[in-house]
Amino acid sequence: MQAASEPTLGSFRGRIGEDDWKWLAGLGSARTYGANEALFRHGDPAGHVLLVVEGWVKITITAPSGYEAVLAIRGSGDVLGEVSVLDGRARSVNVWTLGETKAVLLTAERFVQALHERPAIAIALVVHMADRLRRADNRRLEQAAHSATERLAAFLLRLAGQHGAAAPDGVEISVQLSQQEIAGAIGASREAVARGLRTLRERGVVITRRRKLVIVVPSALTAMASSVPFDAEEPC
Repeated sequence: MQAASEPTLGSFRGRIGEDDWKWLAGLGSARTYGANEALFRHGDPAGHVLLVVEGWVKITITAPSGYEAVLAIRGSGDVLGEVSVLDGRARSVNVWTLGETKAVLLTAERFVQALHERPAIAIALVVHMADRLRRADNRRLEQAAHSATERLAAFLLRLAGQHGAAAPDGVEISVQLSQQEIAGAIGASREAVARGLRTLRERGVVITRRRKLVIVVPSALTAMASSVPFDAEEPC
């Protein structure tokens, strides 16, 4: 489990190492963003990347119907916006903060120049992006092959592995997500998520508070998600 100031599991910072991360961050300028602030919007021009220093963000895309799919949650040590900077196309997703977030902004030109100056970082970025692609493929299979209840259990375990903190009554998930956001992350309806959480509360598996959740019996979630091929410490 990671504190907010530490790199999250599977992050870009963890992949390139502290020396290269500090060097890269030193090329940009510090920024602080408030809660529920848009860092990127779909269709925006790609003029910069962000290195997340502290906090969490959600990466989303909105269907014409208004349904918001949560594609991923990123935390400390991750890089945002690099795909559009590299291919020169407009932003393909929205990125929103999930609370106060500190980041380093690098212009597109400086980021690309940095990759040329330190090829090891460029290679690590390619591997990092490949891992994300594999995870996206796995999520599509997960949504097609498993029930909403199984997907909910697997998602909560991932959240606990990535963003959990020890609490007196269990593992508290510090990322503030609404039921609608959880639904968008697992490809289910908000009603299905509400039913699933209610069942988990009644069984004493979780405790829900206002936009917070405590996992009391992780083994119960593990049993529910037993048919889903996933790693509890895999990034969400």
